[in-house]
Amino acid sequence: MTVKYGKFELPTSIKIEKVDEAGNFCRVIAEPLEASFGHTLGNALRRILLSSLEAPAIISLHLEGASHEYTAVDGIIEDVTRIVLNLKTALLRYLPTDTETGSRAVKIIRTTVDISHDQIEKAGGQYAVTMGELFKDSHFEVVNPDEPIFTVTKPMQKKVTLKVGHGRGYVPSEKLNITNKVAGEIPIDAIYSPVRLVNYFVEDCRVGGQTDMDRLVLEITTDGRITPQEALGFSTQIAAHHFSIFNQENFQAIMYEEEYDEAENATDSILNKLTLKISEIELSVRSTNCLAMANIDTIAELVVMPESEMLKFRNFGKKSLNEIKDKLEEMGLHLGMDLGRYAISQENVKEKIKEYMNK
Repeated sequence: MTVKYGKFELPTSIKIEKVDEAGNFCRVIAEPLEASFGHTLGNALRRILLSSLEAPAIISLHLEGASHEYTAVDGIIEDVTRIVLNLKTALLRYLPTDTETGSRAVKIIRTTVDISHDQIEKAGGQYAVTMGELFKDSHFEVVNPDEPIFTVTKPMQKKVTLKVGHGRGYVPSEKLNITNKVAGEIPIDAIYSPVRLVNYFVEDCRVGGQTDMDRLVLEITTDGRITPQEALGFSTQIAAHHFSIFNQENFQAIMYEEEYDEAENATDSILNKLTLKISEIELSVRSTNCLAMANIDTIAELVVMPESEMLKFRNFGKKSLNEIKDKLEEMGLHLGMDLGRYAISQENVKEKIKEYMNK
């Protein structure tokens, strides 16, 4: 038996804003959501983003000439403890796929650091071996290849062996399960989580006459091993995967009352957007003031305006025009719309919108 539930307001799409040039931060805006669902979804996604995403990390080091962590190596300024700390900063990108056999198994990276006298002289007597040099022949993408690992002061050849694991969260060195360990191999705390910071907050949102809807704003910062968009996609699928186990019995299915009158529903949806006040959408102060001076109060009055006419307004430039076009596009609207099907024209728009709002 199928149980019919009332309609839930859901966002038709989400808006993703990239803020930094590196692409490690983004702001995600989802609206409208039913009251309280902003916190329900925001808190769940935040916890999954911070705890459950996977990425590669170095889990052990074997450096020729170093028998244990608390020693020094001739010709290298840093002691092994400092080298281990530097290796913890490694940001390795690798997304294993279902077509690769053993893609999540521990990878062994063997490198010979061969530093000549000329290289040391050219570097002013101190040659810095970087993260990129240690992984130059691996299939990992190094996000921070210029990160210095140790500094060489005399010509040398040293074999460096690194083991890279794939996991989630943070695993201290004493809890790592490293197989086939060799003498002198040093375990390293594994910092798998690629997400550095997640904030979310919920704002009020209006849909037609309903003013208690939620707008969810989610801010995600990663370290570069995955993008914020990938982090959001992975966490959403992890949440769905876990929620599905609670519906295994599926005693009664739910259908949502959304198909009662698709045409009428679409009309109401458009008219709800058209009746919004300009002050209710997020425009810059300059654009808002320009529209106020042009006596444009609602979205309907705005969308019936052709683009060429907008540019005639005082102090209204291309920057403001592009901002308004982007905002309307997010709402599924555009400038110069033909609203004849709703009996709305540029001449009667104020009167018709007032009639609809008074119904």
